[in-house]
Formats: sequence, C-alpha cells, structure tokens
Amino acid sequence: MKFYFPDSQDQVSPSYDFVNDEYSPFRVRQRDDRYAHQVVAPAPYKGILVSKAIVDGSVKGAGKYNAPQRERLYRLGVRDFFRLPEGMDSLGDCGAFNYIDETIPPYSVEEVLDFYEGCQFDEGVSIDHVIFGYKPEASDAEVDPAWAERRRISLRLAEDFLAGIEARKSTIIPFGAAQGWSPASYADSVAQLQDMGYKRIALGGMVPLKTHEIMDCLDEIEEVRDKANTTLHLLGITRIGSMEEFSKRGVASFDSTSAFRQAFMDERNNFHTAKGTYTAVRVPQVDGNPTLKRQILAGVVSQPAAIKAERECLQALREYGKEQLGLPETLAALETYLRLVDGKKWDKYHAHYTKTLADRPWKHCPCLLCKDLGVEIVIFRGTERNKRRGFHNMTVLQAKMSQLNFT
Repeated sequence: MKFYFPDSQDQVSPSYDFVNDEYSPFRVRQRDDRYAHQVVAPAPYKGILVSKAIVDGSVKGAGKYNAPQRERLYRLGVRDFFRLPEGMDSLGDCGAFNYIDETIPPYSVEEVLDFYEGCQFDEGVSIDHVIFGYKPEASDAEVDPAWAERRRISLRLAEDFLAGIEARKSTIIPFGAAQGWSPASYADSVAQLQDMGYKRIALGGMVPLKTHEIMDCLDEIEEVRDKANTTLHLLGITRIGSMEEFSKRGVASFDSTSAFRQAFMDERNNFHTAKGTYTAVRVPQVDGNPTLKRQILAGVVSQPAAIKAERECLQALREYGKEQLGLPETLAALETYLRLVDGKKWDKYHAHYTKTLADRPWKHCPCLLCKDLGVEIVIFRGTERNKRRGFHNMTVLQAKMSQLNFT
C-alpha cells in the first residue's frame, strides 16, 4: 500500500531557534528549509501529490506558490524541486476541491497535461468534478441532475485525458478519476474507465463517507474491476484501521493530509503514538494571540506581566523536559500564563495537558524529531513546532502501515 503526501509547501527550517522563537537571518527558505522526507527516516511516505490548483491557482484565487516558487518548480521539475529520493514517486492532480462550486472544471485537458509534463510528474490524475453527496439507492434518473452531470463530465474528461496522453506520446502514467454518489455509480464509472484503457483508477469524493459506505462502494466496484490489471487509489482517505480490507478490494494507494493536519487543526488529537493520541500544550505567543492582545490594549492585562509569565511558562516546560522540574511546578507556571490568555481554555484543556506532560510521550518515540526536540514537539506554538509535530504524526502512520498485512 503506497501513501502519497499532498504537498502544500510544508517545510521546516533546520536552523530555527526555538528558545528565542526566531529564524536565522541567513535563512533562504527554498534553499535551506526541509521537507518531511528530509528530516525523518525512513521517509514517512512513498510519494508526493501536487495539485495544479495549489501551484497555479484556480477560480478561488492564487495558489500556495508564489511566482518565484512556481517558476522554480517548472524549471527544475518536481523531483529536483522537492529533492525526492530515489524510488519516491510524484503524482499530479487538479485539486478538484478548489473549484467544487463551479459548473465545470476551470482547466482544459491541454492545460493539465502542460502542467504534468512541464513539472515532469511520474503520474497524473485525469480532470474530475467532485460530487459531494451520497445516496446509495439512487439511479442516474433519480439523483440530482447536477450530480449525474458531474459524473458525465469526469468520464468525458478522463477519455479526453487519455487521448491527449496518447497523442503527445507522454510518459505520464495516467490515473482515471472516478466519481459517484452510490456503490452502483462508482462501479459504473470504474467499468467505463477500464473500457477506455485505464489500469489505475482514483476514487474521488469519498472523504465525507463513513467507512462502511466506502466499503460498500469497493464491494460493488470489485464486481467489475479487472483484478489482474486494475488497481485503485483513494483520494483524500486514510482510515488506517480499514486499510487491510481496502487492500483486499484492489486499493493499492491513497493520499491524505489528515495525520499531518491533526497536529495543529484538531482540538485534542495533536500528537500521535502507536497506541493513541495526546493533546499538544498550547502556549501562544503574547504578540500573536488576538484575545490576549485585545486584553492588553484594553488595559485588562499588563503586557510586561504577560511576557514574564510566557517566558516562565516556556522555561518551566523546558526544565520539565530535562527532568529538572516537577510536574506540579510546571503545571503551575503553565496555568499562570494560560489563565492570562484565556481562563476558560485552561479549564477545558488542563486535564489533557496534565496527561500529556505526565506520560512524556516524546520520551518513548524513536523518531528523529522527538529525539532532537524533546518537549518542544508537544508545545502548540507557531508553524515550526506544529509542522514538525505533523511530520512526527506521519512517521507514526508509516510505522502503523508497515505492521499491516497486505497479502
């Protein structure tokens, strides 16, 4: 089972100063910053996925790449730009979530092929149009006409995409995108894509589905899948607990940012371990927290007092990480600062923080980031810590994947 990590220019600076929370004045981001596969070993994924909408932008506006980054990607190609190691694949797609509200996709087949070939991808997904709805019993005639039209658009563009690859004699390995709203519609999309000549098929629009609904779709697809030649890719799906069953139904690869984003987007499940998750300890910056800034401007909180409490809180956490300070004293310093920031949040989270600090999960983790950063990796504060924690989470996902039986 191959895991692709969707890129959104997620890098960390190896020279970042965690004590002073500042970058080196000599840092050049594209030259110096590192991707996850450069800072942990083994690499936590087997490939990267890059969306055209992220690089070139879409109807929603500019992408995540600035002009120099975009030009550099096209000039160097995806392998050199991302410094990919030997054996790591690159997969391009259109980023259909970025144009979900449009009647038709904003890209032509020629534009997409120009992107895939210009960036020198190994593989590319045909243009699709996401159907965000699930009605397992509905036929084409019964379902929302817009859903049926989106499926027809996806299939028509998949056929044009394959024809474009053949006409250009492109080396891009094509993935046909299948959309649907039910097991039967997904199975029919797969059957049509196989008839076109696709051997790799990406199933889109399944992110909102429950696991048993995905399984129902895969079971129906299994009735039409050419088991000797056709493999499936799940777009945006992890579901680690079901991967063995997915594999039995032809799933050979998937992509997801879930483990990474939970590090800083989830309310509580921020730090992953083999047996569960922990809540990262939120220590916001005085000058970066809107609530605290308003209180300071209103005269409710003294800025010097807030800065002093912040520094003492961080110092206590670092001393605790080095086993130079006890847990009660550390929690007391943490409470003093966080009650200044938002007392209600302290009341909400302090039991979770206590568990995280008491268990010291970073001490039991073999990943290079935990060994290097120690307690810093469970501190929820700024992009450098948060992204490193996300990279750590992906190492846990990779380790769990390695324990599964895909035979």
